[in-house]
Amino acid sequence: MLKLFNTLTRKIELFKPLHDAEVGIYTCGPTVYDYIHIGNCRAFVFADLLHRYLEYKGYKVKHVINLTDVDDKTIKGSQKEGIPLRKYTEKYAKAFFEDIATLNIKPAFKYPRATEHIKEMVELVKKLLEKGYAYKAKDGIYYDISKFPEYGKLSKIDVSKLKKGARVDVQEYDKQEAADFALWKFWTPEDGDVFWETEIGKGRPGWHLECSAMSMKYLGETFDIHTGGVDLIFPHHENEIAQSEAATGKKFVNYWLHNEFILVNGKKMSKSLGNFFTLRDLLNKGYSWRAIRYVLLSVHYREQLNISEESLESARSAIERIYDFLLRLKESNSKNTNENVEILVNNLLENFEKEMDNDLNISAALAVIFNFIKEINKLELTKEEAEEVKNAILKLDNVLGLKLEELIQEKLPKEIAELIKKREEFRKNKQYQEADKIRDELKKKGILLEDTKEGTIWKFTI
Repeated sequence: MLKLFNTLTRKIELFKPLHDAEVGIYTCGPTVYDYIHIGNCRAFVFADLLHRYLEYKGYKVKHVINLTDVDDKTIKGSQKEGIPLRKYTEKYAKAFFEDIATLNIKPAFKYPRATEHIKEMVELVKKLLEKGYAYKAKDGIYYDISKFPEYGKLSKIDVSKLKKGARVDVQEYDKQEAADFALWKFWTPEDGDVFWETEIGKGRPGWHLECSAMSMKYLGETFDIHTGGVDLIFPHHENEIAQSEAATGKKFVNYWLHNEFILVNGKKMSKSLGNFFTLRDLLNKGYSWRAIRYVLLSVHYREQLNISEESLESARSAIERIYDFLLRLKESNSKNTNENVEILVNNLLENFEKEMDNDLNISAALAVIFNFIKEINKLELTKEEAEEVKNAILKLDNVLGLKLEELIQEKLPKEIAELIKKREEFRKNKQYQEADKIRDELKKKGILLEDTKEGTIWKFTI
């Protein structure tokens, strides 16, 4: 039975979805003003691991990942480049989709954009105004947190301390209390041509409002799981709860799951420290997407993750160990059966699931896989047993998302196969310089060659 740590209760709870066969998940997506950095990637890989494991458990997953395409950053960015907001954000939205595809993150059910859901946001603000949870000020419409007694229940903040000593902010923004947050911002000249003419005034939505409106549209007024980084607990997710539950009178989300920060070489990622990396930066440094994905998912989501050259190399080695194991299975041809292979396979699947059911304990689940490999390596397998072992590993890879089956494919693209054949001819003719050039060319294409007594063996680089 799957158990998850719920940030709302600070407890590990038995997971019970609203619907027996379907799970709704909302993940806070990117603000499309720049390329996603490696910290963002951890949040998306974690949500993907959750998505994949729920499918492994037999659920249909309805996963929604939003795109914030209107806020201060996107507006300033588009103005700086002198192009319309949509054109500016489209560049980074496209890059986001390319990056999550690179990391083999499963497509979501919906990728709603804030600018395409203004109507829903306006309706939500109107409800909050009607119910007395919101008020109009000179510069916008604000949520009055004093009207929501449970404010702070997710982050466990002391609201009375939050309000103290911030009267300057109140005067600057014309709101009643410093902790009140903007639902709708009235247009100012600084916004340029970014505004919507609506019943609640000319302006644009506040960031917190966007996620409530879009999540409830696609998943319902109450849904199963909301994910995001720990940095979003307050104020973003706290504000989502306040505005959503005030509007509907219902519980907003049943399970809140938050992943921890990443460190780079033991330090918090920061541009000033020169350790700020996008996914593209790491790929350009020569690391494979598999190694990056493995690093991002291999440490339990509620623990800080340190990314370094050593951890990336360790990830590469771990994947290579599984890859080599799968390659060896292809050579299995024993005539003697092993009565304990079926037991080992059943134990692998059972223990993997046992660890994952414990709040997605991926570190322990990976250890189960490597212990299984160690035990199988002690045996000589028949072809049928090797096939059973391979299928078990590939089944678990549906959760890991490393595309292991792609690595052990039998056929290479025609042009690659021809280059290997051509190199063999150069070697036979003792034209070793030419042969080495082809080896180097193939390495750049992700193919490693190993010369053995039986001939040349190829495999993919990890």
